[in-house]
Amino acid sequence: MGIRCIVVDDEPLAIRVLEKHIMKVPDLELVATFDNAIDAGHFLQDTPIDLLFLDIQMPVVTGIDFIKNTSIQPKVILTTAYREYALEGYELDIIDYLLKPISFLRFYKSINKFRALNATTASTNIKSPEIEITSDHIFVNSNKKMIRIAFSDMLFIDSIKDYVRIHTTNETIITKDKISSFVEKLPSTFLRVHRSYIVNSKKIAALTAKDIVLVGGMEIPIGASYKEIIKLIKD
Repeated sequence: MGIRCIVVDDEPLAIRVLEKHIMKVPDLELVATFDNAIDAGHFLQDTPIDLLFLDIQMPVVTGIDFIKNTSIQPKVILTTAYREYALEGYELDIIDYLLKPISFLRFYKSINKFRALNATTASTNIKSPEIEITSDHIFVNSNKKMIRIAFSDMLFIDSIKDYVRIHTTNETIITKDKISSFVEKLPSTFLRVHRSYIVNSKKIAALTAKDIVLVGGMEIPIGASYKEIIKLIKD
């Protein structure tokens, strides 16, 4: 399932920058943009959203005031040109604080923070017996057994229809899950580099000029819509 998001900023250029960044991340869905917090608030009353990119300095209602006075709201990533507002934003339990101009690399790291938070929340509310998650490992249901896999042992994951194969340093484990939902259960060090592949960025041995990463002796292609992620791997 994709991450539904909206952008609220009174600067058209700032909105366009975020629109371009969002388009580069396959599981992000931009539902709407607004140039003021009042219209955004009305929209949120009727439309479920996962993530809100919110400018702080806006006329009439600031981003900070919006967070303080709106009961219905998604998780928030604040955007601003003013570093001094960061502390107040974090006190309001936001996901992250992006300082303009916002690079794609910094933007993508914020998205991974959001994913990590969702994975942590899911681990405390697990209802399905298929997958259980903690801070350093995951339990998956494979062949009617719950198998513990340390994140540090995972090399990469690929998909086979409704299943994922988890390739570790010692074995390959298959569990029933969609790759799009499985990636959200992993720490931010795991990057989806192709519609069929997730890699542990800490296990990458090499990058090639042909859009391929080498992990555990396996050559894994970088999908056309995931090429911006190469910047994160090099970082």
